[in-house]
Amino acid sequence: MNVNASIVDQRISGIIEEYGESILAGMDLNAKKSAAFVLFCMSTALDITMEEACELLTEGGNDAGVDGLHIGEADDGEFTVTLFQGKYKIKNLDGEANFPENGVQKAVNTVATLFDPLKEVELNEKIKPRIEEIRSLIRDGYIPNVRFILCNNGAKWNAQAQNWIDQSGFRDDQVEWIHFNHDRIVAVMQRKKAVDDSFRLTGKALVEDFDYRRVLVGKAPVAEIAELFTRHGDLLLERNIRRYLGLHASRVNSAIHGTLVDKEKRGNFYFFNNGITMICKKFRHNALQGESYQLKVEGMQIINGGQTCKTIQQMLAKNGDLSDYEDVHVLVRLYELADNDKDFVRDITYATNSQNPVDMRDLRSNDEYQRQLELGMDELGYTYKRQREEGGYGSKVVTSAAVAESVLAIWRLDPHMAKFRRKEHFGSLYEYIFKDLHAAEALLAVVIFRYVENQRKNPRTDIPPDFLPYASHYLAMLIGFFLLIETHLKLDEITHINYPGMADIFEKQKGQYYSRALQLLSKAVQNLYGNRPVSLQQLAATFRRGDLLDWISKHLPSKHPDADS
Repeated sequence: MNVNASIVDQRISGIIEEYGESILAGMDLNAKKSAAFVLFCMSTALDITMEEACELLTEGGNDAGVDGLHIGEADDGEFTVTLFQGKYKIKNLDGEANFPENGVQKAVNTVATLFDPLKEVELNEKIKPRIEEIRSLIRDGYIPNVRFILCNNGAKWNAQAQNWIDQSGFRDDQVEWIHFNHDRIVAVMQRKKAVDDSFRLTGKALVEDFDYRRVLVGKAPVAEIAELFTRHGDLLLERNIRRYLGLHASRVNSAIHGTLVDKEKRGNFYFFNNGITMICKKFRHNALQGESYQLKVEGMQIINGGQTCKTIQQMLAKNGDLSDYEDVHVLVRLYELADNDKDFVRDITYATNSQNPVDMRDLRSNDEYQRQLELGMDELGYTYKRQREEGGYGSKVVTSAAVAESVLAIWRLDPHMAKFRRKEHFGSLYEYIFKDLHAAEALLAVVIFRYVENQRKNPRTDIPPDFLPYASHYLAMLIGFFLLIETHLKLDEITHINYPGMADIFEKQKGQYYSRALQLLSKAVQNLYGNRPVSLQQLAATFRRGDLLDWISKHLPSKHPDADS
């Protein structure tokens, strides 16, 4: 029995115990184990909660061989789609069986079909709206970057399966095939292990002391970085774990790759790249020599430049001849910090990653807005989770991500931005969402949005409207509007004192509010399209662009209390 395969199997048993009567209800044991394995893979690979992973499940009949699907946000004309296919051997935990060849073949066919808006395909109700959302983006000119993660508790696919991938004709910079098994899962789970190692610098380096902290700035041969990353991989990227699988690779990686490939440009790589920022507990070097130090580093972590490292490692591994890169260097910043410098580390990470809001929720977690919300939620009997990694879930637990999405949709009246600009919630939209936000306002928004999402997952009518999969943020906005009108309150008048009364009114009237919101939204869609047939692709685009907002604002039954504020 393989130890890592056994560890994964134990975790799967825990997932079944927790979700066997809800998400996994109605399945036999084999199906539950397979679904639980996919959930575990998605949660680990995407660095999301198990609850968030449950939302991504698509497996069932007519799923095109896709067990899970995640759609990234459109950014600068591109977006990333991550597909999961899981193959779990229940009785054999030796970890040696290859990923099935027919599974790879089906995955290749799936990519060729799903991302072509002109091809028709029969799909189940879980996956169909999402595929049409993808196709809607493609029709609007966005380019999909596809990551297909093939998961099993065994070895990688065989040579014949690789032939299916090689002969597919897909460009490597648009479609990436990733093998994710028990060994890689456990490696990610153990990523907090400290990294102690050494690497060589070239030429002179600056070493200075700053207020009990030490700083080194120098240049390292890219071959040294490639070897360092080959030895440790994701363990170096504790604070950037979501880049580990290349799930957020984009034109940045392509630009790095392009510079390294170009023989004329690669010598200037040092000038073209922003470099690598590392932190550590301690570094040592022979200060008696003038340059080209061999650094010994304890507790090394890369907090910026993970894409650079990964691309360097992949490029040099593919090339094989390191002599081509003898004169290619990259800028390295190394900060020696004390164990009690966690807040300072967060500030450095924030400053060096400000262009990449993926980690911004954690980086914002310690500011005044978030601390005030935590105290306010506690007074209302709820637990507020400021960071992604904080555990604990349930009806009395509220995450900062849920607050950002709910408040932006309901109280800021921007439902399309709430759904389609999530990565900016803790970036460019942060002040807009959180400034002057009272905990009672935030909690009420979350309660409303949770209710609407539950209605989406469990529609009250036998034939729900076609737009329902795309409309939660709009419906929640309207319900919030109706609630403010009924209570005769303005948004800034919601406090912990009147929150219980407002929550009670919502609980009693939520069914009526939801029906009114559905009727109003149906009229808005009909006004836009008339009686002609509307495809899911059109509906996805309509809700993404906010096409309905002007009509809705003109046909609400009464003026919004905050319309002039």
